Amino acid sequence: MKESESVYKVEKPRVSPSTPPIEPNVLASVLERNIDALRSKRHEDERKASLQDRIAELITRFSGSMAFVYMHLVLVAGWVAINLGIIPLIPVFDPTFVILATFASVEAIFLSTFVLISQNRAAAEADRRAELDLQTNLLSEHEITRLLTLTRAIAAHLGIEEADDPELEELERHVAPEKVLDRLTESEPGTSREGT
Repeated sequence: MKESESVYKVEKPRVSPSTPPIEPNVLASVLERNIDALRSKRHEDERKASLQDRIAELITRFSGSMAFVYMHLVLVAGWVAINLGIIPLIPVFDPTFVILATFASVEAIFLSTFVLISQNRAAAEADRRAELDLQTNLLSEHEITRLLTLTRAIAAHLGIEEADDPELEELERHVAPEKVLDRLTESEPGTSREGT
């Protein structure tokens, strides 16, 4: 009867974010695999970025380089030299430097916008990494709690006195992240503490 039941029983494949168990003496290869996985994920995210994001990133990267500084030094020094009449071959075209100030203002507006776009993208990526860290930490906490429960059961079976330590009972409880967040919010300055 059991054999016929097992023939017709169809189990759904379990989707798990974890990898197969680590074999002995392959820690270096696991580290390499993790680095490669994170690097390929970063490259994939860069490929999926929109054209506007890529342009903003390129402009921000260039404007944060020393080549950008040197280029501006040359342009501004040449502009000033020409309009002070130091270079006699070129006629003065901006004696009050109003045009230079206008160009600099417009450039500052656009550059600050590009920097904000890049910062927003970087902040979104940082949020994703923080979420990954949180999920990994919660999974680790769950695994450690289970290990503690098993270790305590083994210690109790062997009659070891430390198995009855009341502190271990508290440590065996799973952390509720939403309650921790509520407690952190309550302890922030300026937060209403009504009902606490």
